[in-house]
Amino acid sequence: MTVLEIRNLSVFFSRYYNWFRKRTEACLNGLELSVGAGQLVAVIGSSGSGKSLLAHAVMGILPRNAGWSGQMLYKGELLTPQLQQRLRGRELALVPQSVSYLNPLMQVGKQVRMSGGGVRSRTELRSMFRRYGLESQVERMYPFQLSGGMMRRVLVSTATLGGAELIIADEPTSGLHAELAQETVMRFRELADEGSAVLLITHDLESVLPYADAIAVLYGGTSIEVLLRIIFPGTAPCSDIRIAVHCGRLCRVMSSLRRKASLLSDRQEARRAVHIGNIVSPQARPAAQGKSRCAE
Repeated sequence: MTVLEIRNLSVFFSRYYNWFRKRTEACLNGLELSVGAGQLVAVIGSSGSGKSLLAHAVMGILPRNAGWSGQMLYKGELLTPQLQQRLRGRELALVPQSVSYLNPLMQVGKQVRMSGGGVRSRTELRSMFRRYGLESQVERMYPFQLSGGMMRRVLVSTATLGGAELIIADEPTSGLHAELAQETVMRFRELADEGSAVLLITHDLESVLPYADAIAVLYGGTSIEVLLRIIFPGTAPCSDIRIAVHCGRLCRVMSSLRRKASLLSDRQEARRAVHIGNIVSPQARPAAQGKSRCAE
């Protein structure tokens, strides 16, 4: 069953310049994406490609000067602002990019118990903390007493304690070393295996590659291509064969991006398209580095 379906989504901002002149700038254009129950869909892209805007649009927490067009459907029902407000924190859960979302003046245990608009029992809280490798004394601690990895696990607990059916994780592996990043993605894989729909937004392709059912490549505010999971008979989900196939596909997508960049009328956008930051393919990096003006 498709939990979230996005059709031709565009997000734009109204801005003033020269005192009283107003103009509208589009940051997402014609985005198409779907996430089904039991699926983990990763959205990858460089910084500034609109990944976090996608999460905020689905949750209904865009800034006041932002607007959107297109369709967002939750289980086939149009996701209106009223429905977003009713489902947010209950069936729709967001794991934010910044750990500063935790209240610094409240014990983390109390914050997790109060998530989703209700109050959970201490038994539920401790069971959830054990699942994510957090000891019982953590619930009495304040955010400043926790490490970065522990705070991220607390945020995941906050989003999942209420049994959300759609979980959106915005850069959950940011600032984590490779081992902890892999462990974090494995937690989301477990949630997907239990029936939740997981939309994982990241620029770290390597950590999500072995666990994602599909990978959507986002660039310039639109989805370039969605790569589906490939399972070979007799191979493990994390096999080198699977990784090699996905990397080969991604390299072809990146090559296509560079060809399309030459057709852009805006010279500055053309420079950005040749060097697309963290998701540029290894084969393309020497060529990109050779053009110093494009790397600026």
